[in-house]
Amino acid sequence: MVTLGFHASHEQVPPGPLLAAARRAQEVGFDAAMCSDHLAPWSERQGESGFAWSWLGAALATTDLPFGVVTAPGQRYHPAITAQAIATLGSMFPGRFWAALGSGEAMNEHVTGDPWPHKADRDDRLRECVEIIRALLAGEEVSHRGHVTVDRARVWSLPDVAPRLVGPAVTPATARRHAEWADGLVTVNQPVESLRRVVGEYRDAGGRGALALQVHVAWGADDEAAFAVAHDQWRSNLLPPSVSWHLETPEQFDAVAALVRPDEVRGTVLVEHDAQRLADRVAQLAACGFDEVYVHHVGREQDAFLDAAGDALLPALREACGGTDDDTATADARTEVPA
Repeated sequence: MVTLGFHASHEQVPPGPLLAAARRAQEVGFDAAMCSDHLAPWSERQGESGFAWSWLGAALATTDLPFGVVTAPGQRYHPAITAQAIATLGSMFPGRFWAALGSGEAMNEHVTGDPWPHKADRDDRLRECVEIIRALLAGEEVSHRGHVTVDRARVWSLPDVAPRLVGPAVTPATARRHAEWADGLVTVNQPVESLRRVVGEYRDAGGRGALALQVHVAWGADDEAAFAVAHDQWRSNLLPPSVSWHLETPEQFDAVAALVRPDEVRGTVLVEHDAQRLADRVAQLAACGFDEVYVHHVGREQDAFLDAAGDALLPALREACGGTDDDTATADARTEVPA
């Protein structure tokens, strides 16, 4: 039974309309949701960057959906602050919140004025942050000196059960590293063989918990309309991690994206206007071993996509992916929080 979730993109939609979209996602039948956590968008054309933690409180309070967030402790967020935020949402909304902890991108972290570390140092910093956050969520007082410094920190308002800490990974190597500490894995759509390697490395290294896949989709009335949305909104996101990790501003992303050929967009975004065909394509990706699939319509306008999801997409996806039954989706999602 695959959980079918909605991805809320703070880079593309203002916080108010994005909250309305999350509520609408529940109404049309999505089982769960997740969101990004950005200080800056990937492109000037996207143009938004709502504060994920404020928004999550509102989203959890005004829906019954479980929610997750992909965030990066260590530079823009001190790990003690991240732990406090996780604990507060976990306490207020038991069993409905998870956090994926990544090493971050310069576009969000450079604002501190601190140097942007090399990848190996970022990975080591993340591992320190994970250990600090886990200890704080366990009620311990933490002091630490390393890539980050913590002085006698303690989180006082704690949930009965700590929310799961999930590893976000694009590459097999990162998935293997996360297997040492993560309560689950989340990744993004790639070619089937690439996804199988990501899943395989995580599981072979002893990785536990649910596996989640975020799928970028451009939905439209016809192929031309759907492709126009994908090319406008997501061509800046086609850059390999070795590039995207280091660019610092939306303007830089836009400059590099000018070199992207239009046809390359289809390699990252599922451009579709046929519900059954989209469902079959998503199901092929989910069959690589994923327990949850979060659909991200890359357009700034979500209404038409959500209407289509309720009418045709979700029924087709449930049939193709073996999704949860409508009557039990919310209850199942509450007890099996997605990663």
